[in-house]
Amino acid sequence: MKKTGSILAGSILLASFCGTASAEDLSFTLINSSGYDVVEFHVSDPQDDTWSDNLMPDGYVLPDGNYVDVIIADGADYCEYDLRVVWDDGDEHVEYGSDICELGEWELTE
Repeated sequence: MKKTGSILAGSILLASFCGTASAEDLSFTLINSSGYDVVEFHVSDPQDDTWSDNLMPDGYVLPDGNYVDVIIADGADYCEYDLRVVWDDGDEHVEYGSDICELGEWELTE
């Protein structure tokens, strides 16, 4: 079964690239309504072909039906990112060119 992501709108703290939150940091809520647990979450500059390290704290799982606030504190001055999640069954979903400044929430659905 292929899972898909869709953008909707909700809030906890997941991860940051570095340091504490500042005015330039970007944030949104990651909502898991997929029916599967999320075990990895990555971001990337759309101009780059590599993903960040897993932003989920070591051993953390985002269970189905739960949400978490994500803060991207990488010091970048742009809003667009590619977003990638990996479910506990190894399947993944990528959302390209998401405007984090406008996103608010990213809901993962079946």
